[in-house]
Amino acid sequence: MNNKLIIAFLCFSLFGYSQKKASKKAVAIKAKSEFVADLMARMTLDEKIGQLNLPTSGDITTGAANSSNVAKNIEEGKVGGLFNIKSAEKIREVQKIAVEKSRLKIPLLFGMDVIHGYETTFPIPLGLSCTWDMKLIERSAQIAAQEASADGINWTFSPMVDISRDPRWGRISEGSGEDAFLGSQIAKAMVNGYQQDDLSKNNSILSCVKHFALYGASEAGRDYNTVDMSRIKMYNDYFPPYKAAVDAGAGSVMASFNEVDGIPATGNKWLMTEVLRNQWGFKGFVVTDYTGIPEMMAHGMGDLQTVSALALNAGIEMDMVGEGFLTTLKKSLAENKVTVEQIDNAVRLILNAKYDLGLFQDPYKYCDVKRAKSEIFTSSNRLEAREIASQSLVLLKNEKQFLPLKKSGTIAVIGPLADAKENMAGTWSVATNMDKSISLIAGIKEVAGSGANVLYAKGSNLDYDAAFEEKATMFGKTLHRDTRTSADLLAEALKIANQSDVILAALGESAEMSGESSSRTNLEIPQAQKDLLQALLKTGKPVVLVLFTGRPLVLVEENETVPAILNTWFAGSEAGSAIADVIFGNENPSGKLTTTFPRSVGQVPIYYSHKNTGRPLGNQEGKFEKFKSNYIDERNEPLYPFGFGLSYTTFDYSNLKISSDKMSFSGKVNVSVDVTNTGTFDGKEVVQLYIRDLVGSVTRPLKELKGFQKIALKKGEKKTVTFEISIEELKFYNSDLQFVAEAGQFEVYIGGSSNTDNKVGFELNK
Repeated sequence: MNNKLIIAFLCFSLFGYSQKKASKKAVAIKAKSEFVADLMARMTLDEKIGQLNLPTSGDITTGAANSSNVAKNIEEGKVGGLFNIKSAEKIREVQKIAVEKSRLKIPLLFGMDVIHGYETTFPIPLGLSCTWDMKLIERSAQIAAQEASADGINWTFSPMVDISRDPRWGRISEGSGEDAFLGSQIAKAMVNGYQQDDLSKNNSILSCVKHFALYGASEAGRDYNTVDMSRIKMYNDYFPPYKAAVDAGAGSVMASFNEVDGIPATGNKWLMTEVLRNQWGFKGFVVTDYTGIPEMMAHGMGDLQTVSALALNAGIEMDMVGEGFLTTLKKSLAENKVTVEQIDNAVRLILNAKYDLGLFQDPYKYCDVKRAKSEIFTSSNRLEAREIASQSLVLLKNEKQFLPLKKSGTIAVIGPLADAKENMAGTWSVATNMDKSISLIAGIKEVAGSGANVLYAKGSNLDYDAAFEEKATMFGKTLHRDTRTSADLLAEALKIANQSDVILAALGESAEMSGESSSRTNLEIPQAQKDLLQALLKTGKPVVLVLFTGRPLVLVEENETVPAILNTWFAGSEAGSAIADVIFGNENPSGKLTTTFPRSVGQVPIYYSHKNTGRPLGNQEGKFEKFKSNYIDERNEPLYPFGFGLSYTTFDYSNLKISSDKMSFSGKVNVSVDVTNTGTFDGKEVVQLYIRDLVGSVTRPLKELKGFQKIALKKGEKKTVTFEISIEELKFYNSDLQFVAEAGQFEVYIGGSSNTDNKVGFELNK
């Protein structure tokens, strides 16, 4: 057979395969449609409305599920799903009520906030984003799905893809930072990890993209607060990660608490129907956030019946906890405030999800107790969590290459976060077994081995204010507040410090100082810890600040006085071991910031992709200039820029080249750069590509991330990294909200952070 015939045969075979695949998919869709239609034809109005009701598990306990109030509602067909119930055994018991005691035997969805792992917990999402490694991020979601599904969970309220540029907002810890492009890549990776493109598998779960939309831009950084922004900013800077998750096939979306254009998102038809469904083609169902419907009453949108009808009319399908649908929709239907078609559509979308999960075929598919015993918190999962955690740490300072430490001598580990295993998993780690988490002191002792003498002292409490510490250590994440005086705690720490060769100061936030309802106006380390740190520095011993935080902090004083700063975020259940791996050089830090660290809270909101003013400060950074856009009491630039992160080795960028200085709308250009490891350690570098559109029909950012590659280089090794730029990387939403590229001049920057000035240029021509 000649080459042409071989190619023709292969093409025909591939065409035939794709046709068969498409045909099977069409048959499956038809089967689902017919099954759901038949089921709905047998449902009463009350049973339909019941499918739209999502209560919390409430008073259900193992062995007593049948006698609970929730169970009675399940029997009567008044519940579509439950959340906050854990364990395969308990979920099987509740599912049995639905499929054996209710009239139509419709199985339940079981949801949980599986945010950054299940029992095996990974770094908080903000820390996870700092790996810039999509394979690792997807893998973390896949492991989370495996463990959660083994314990009965089939729906996760994740990923949270809210862009945030305000570190006062506590929930910045749950997202992927400030950048729409990077956030979009992470959103896709998380959805793929949870759903694995096949919800029929018993180890995949339904994802829920949240919070739609704009939640991360709340005024003053205060949680649940008002959001007000232009639509051009929505489409360019905040919408892309939500859309990326929808494009990746996310099965559900959660409405946000905030208002959009003066209407709460939960009742916003433009947002839920026009954007999400009509513009983006979303096919799944939308659930409210916790009591999102009744909270619209406090917004001033009407009584419970009014806001419930508003939500359904907007495009909400499921009511979390509020019971507005359950108690008012029947009346609203009778009064022509909602339609049967709207209710039917909502029910159909929820039943479709249950069908896709295979729950009608086997309602107990997620209730295999054997899986629960063998697939959760396994040694292999913990090893992967440790590796991923080590990649998330960001080295902010390393004066005179002080780190990594040798595994010898006497090491003092001092600070309220040093022996705090309950805090290692960070916020929103609801399934974590905190008793099994690895504290910093435990990790240091493990990795250092017998060659080092490791000493410990608490040194201070989290804060001088006991009431503040109580608010910051909720949900069992106690720091075991020490009742001794501050002077006694400090004296003990200094005694330990003076016996040591080096001090590891474990300071920063507690796990619940960030997260939901944990907004802050002061972004500095609490004063009690700052006083401890200064006392440790005065001993003359070298100090490494091991920083725990769920948000960017103001670290100007620490940056000026401490030789080395390692930002560990909250690195998960294996945090202590992962941090120790980096401190002792078993792993070379490669994390890069995905949020800008301000010099002062007064700079907030602060982000790299800002626009010029008509009076930019230009190259005078650090110097005040009257009648320019600058502060009278602070510099403009941040302390640590987006994309920044040090390594134990050094990387040199050279030979930046572009394949052509002109590009057509249908063409492409390649940009390449040589990256050389010029230090003495093997390491990884995140090579970042930024583009600036110099002239536009609307003002354009100074730089926008449009590509990145994480590469590994042995010491002395050089690699050429190439990026392809097409018209897609040059598009933006103009004032008419059209997604366009415009002819003109562009600059391309490649470097190790957003403040790189390595650039080439090209012209886009029609």
